[in-house]
Amino acid sequence: MLKTFSKGGVHPAANKLSADKAIEILPLPKTVTIPISQHIGAPAKLLVKKGDKVKVGQKIAESGGFVSANIHSSVSGTVSKIDKIFDASGYKKPCVIINVEGDEWEENIDKSKDLKKDISLSAEEILKKVSEAGIVGLGGATFPSHVKLSIPKGKKAEVLILNGVECEPYLTADHRLMLEKTDEILVGIKILMKALNVDKAFIGIENNKPDAINRFNKFVENYDGIQVVPLKMKYPQGGEKQLIKAVAKREVPSGALPIDVGAVVHNVGTAFAVYEAIQKNKPLFERVVTVTGKSVKNPLNLLVRVGTPTINLIEAAGGIPENTGKIVSGGPMMGKALVNTDVPITKGSSGVLLFEEKESKRQDVQNCIRCGKCVSVCPMGLEPYLLMNMVESKMWEELEKNNVLDCIECGSCMFTCPSQRPLLDYIRLGKSTVTKIKRSRKK
Repeated sequence: MLKTFSKGGVHPAANKLSADKAIEILPLPKTVTIPISQHIGAPAKLLVKKGDKVKVGQKIAESGGFVSANIHSSVSGTVSKIDKIFDASGYKKPCVIINVEGDEWEENIDKSKDLKKDISLSAEEILKKVSEAGIVGLGGATFPSHVKLSIPKGKKAEVLILNGVECEPYLTADHRLMLEKTDEILVGIKILMKALNVDKAFIGIENNKPDAINRFNKFVENYDGIQVVPLKMKYPQGGEKQLIKAVAKREVPSGALPIDVGAVVHNVGTAFAVYEAIQKNKPLFERVVTVTGKSVKNPLNLLVRVGTPTINLIEAAGGIPENTGKIVSGGPMMGKALVNTDVPITKGSSGVLLFEEKESKRQDVQNCIRCGKCVSVCPMGLEPYLLMNMVESKMWEELEKNNVLDCIECGSCMFTCPSQRPLLDYIRLGKSTVTKIKRSRKK
């Protein structure tokens, strides 16, 4: 019987339109716009100025703290400007704008395609190199990977779980990466296992990817301690706590972290980035992005340099269809609508989704009918209708008591609400307000 998490969940249409499209390399743009904050935590600190010459893989901004990440140039050329531009969040953020001149890489980066399996570095050296390479979680959260690998005193990692679920509708970047870079991902997993000092790892893959499941089952025979776990299709199967429950049968308590139950979760894309950093000396400056939508002429998966304008990806997929009403960065459940098509691709960009006009408009909000559907589908066991009411009434203390910070913002509540209520919008506001209040208490 296929494994899954027990609490809540929904079943949106998969719409994996680009699942059979091999990864293509997107040509270099004329300019790139590289934000210096592409991760959860403190923004990086600039190391370059206007007029500087840079190479591919050169560090252009350094980590601004423990929970932060280095930023590297994705191109070679000249820094033309340091400016603020809109990113996928809809806010203006500091960026380095570089005019592309050729494609000259840092000399120590191994550009060969040869598989390198032998792992020579110690756990401490792996941790340092992952941090230096600016690797973050590529499943969407962009949490700095070296922080996850730094186990707090008194805690112990017992199991590594790899997220190959890709439960968001439409997105296929991880799926294609698993099919085309299987060995590299597995070596990356072994590197992560060594860094964490664990002897077992599980790769969770939803059963709508039988080709990936079969391929990994075949390849893991050459890698000790790694097991493939086929999972039932159910959103949000890829949530950390849901994946831990499904794969390891461990429940992460409210307010706790995965390491509190001995688990560490990394995305398969992150494992591939770790492989490239450790075995090839390659920082994280490019990633696979899905470009898709029902009206898109040629849905595809592209290997894209960070800082590339979104419009370049759309044009590679056939351009913007006339009936497009909204362009989303990410998937339909957790993605965010873009303010314009100049928004640059970042480390956290998993997809570019073009919605048709009829799909992009929200319907009129109706009164809550107390049907309880939002409660039944919440994977965290929350009461979304109640949390929204509390936000409307500014009942911040009650919100905190009702565990609003446990919300993973999966959007299941809004997806199932028959009254079209903007539950998640209000809960996000509630989360940010409660977080600010909690921080003020510590001052």
